[in-house]
Amino acid sequence: MQWEEEFDCIRKMREWMVGQGIAVAAEMDAFEREDVQIVKEAQQRAWSAYRASIDDDVRTTIGFLERLASGASSDEKRKQLEELRADLQRLRGPYRRDAMRALTSAVVLARDENIPAEILLWRKRTNELNERRYDEHLVAEGEDSALAVPVVEAKYADDSPVLNGFEIINHCFDHALERDPRVIIFGEDVGKLGDVNQGCAGLQEKYGERRVSDTGIRETTIIGQAIGTALRGLRPIAEIQYLDYLLYALQTMSDDLATMRWRSAGGQKAPAIIRTRGHRLEGIWHSGSPMAGIISLVRGMHVCVPRNMTQAAGMYNTLLRGGDPGLVIEVLNGYRVKEKLPSNIAEMTVPLGVPEVVRQGSDVTLVSYGATLRIVLEAAELLSSAGVGSEVIDVQTLLPFDRRGVIVESLKKTSRVAFVDEDVPGGATAFMMRNVLERDGGYEWLDSEPRTITAREHRPAYGSDGDYWSKPNRESIFEAVYALMHESNPGKYRRIV
Repeated sequence: MQWEEEFDCIRKMREWMVGQGIAVAAEMDAFEREDVQIVKEAQQRAWSAYRASIDDDVRTTIGFLERLASGASSDEKRKQLEELRADLQRLRGPYRRDAMRALTSAVVLARDENIPAEILLWRKRTNELNERRYDEHLVAEGEDSALAVPVVEAKYADDSPVLNGFEIINHCFDHALERDPRVIIFGEDVGKLGDVNQGCAGLQEKYGERRVSDTGIRETTIIGQAIGTALRGLRPIAEIQYLDYLLYALQTMSDDLATMRWRSAGGQKAPAIIRTRGHRLEGIWHSGSPMAGIISLVRGMHVCVPRNMTQAAGMYNTLLRGGDPGLVIEVLNGYRVKEKLPSNIAEMTVPLGVPEVVRQGSDVTLVSYGATLRIVLEAAELLSSAGVGSEVIDVQTLLPFDRRGVIVESLKKTSRVAFVDEDVPGGATAFMMRNVLERDGGYEWLDSEPRTITAREHRPAYGSDGDYWSKPNRESIFEAVYALMHESNPGKYRRIV
């Protein structure tokens, strides 16, 4: 074990010092006894400081238990309440949880009694305090939060050029590197090649190898570099070449990066941006969308799922102005799609956790993100030809998710909803459904069963046909939504599929 190796090194050092005449054994023994005493005293002080507030809560609880027992209406109830107090007092080093369990049991026992309001209020406030104590600082608050970054809409001049998606990203990174000397970009093939999809083309030549650099094919190491440089005040954009290979880095992202602010109670931050690309492509590899696995493991990070490169650029600008780590998943087959270059590409921002309604409709709400959104829009066109008006919503980010209730507002109009993505059944669509129906109370506005439209339970099969039948396509989305409408109004929407 590591401590045994360290102890062995110390022992050998002592033997060498005595052997060289630097110190005598008796002197070293005295030093060791003194050091042990110093450590024990420091340990006791730390433990006493840690226990102080806990012991206060336990003493207060014992007092409340005594009051409840003395006011009990029956001997049996008094005996049970006194046993709760005695059990708590017998514990050696009780914790807050022990006090709360005892007090809750006492309140349940005395529920038909006249429980003093002071006791109920203390229990409520203590619960709230401890929820904050152990739950706060998952993400930044106040001015350091990316959620507080002002929204700057994209602007377009009459002569704004139409470029490939990768050129949009390239402009964004170019401006970020020029604007802030703390920004660095690194990853597999990022430097000399300019990344596999050319989003960083020419940037190493312009800004040097220290600012834009290549790494080895070691995803976990790349995340480690991102954490280390971010802790030291830099603003790294660390590239994991494909979303599928983010899996190799998830342990470090989950244990170290996402939890840093929370486990240090807001004392440390590492605002690293992890850049990757994925979703729709043909074949088993480079085509996965394990979104639910990712968002379940990286709470404490912002997870951005832009539908195009202009939206991605705005998200990078937002994250670079905030103090939390983020993951941006670009659409893999979007780099050659033409987009108009915003004239304010350096300043535009996209708000996190704010879905965008990209198509208006009154019959059904379709919720999606990333690469699937284009296919949902195609399905909405086909549905329109069959008399179904689809409201299409791009969630834009999965963490945070719809913090303004945009989707519920749509449900108030349509009363029907389907969540669509390329994750496995029960994946990110289930996450979105839970937030909309349970967290935001969307179930109150539904007239039909909510639906999820997902990929199959395996990676996409080989080739264009394999992709078509492995993931939601225009026709499968149409069929699922039309069936929902037929069930609601079979006279108007006759069975055709």
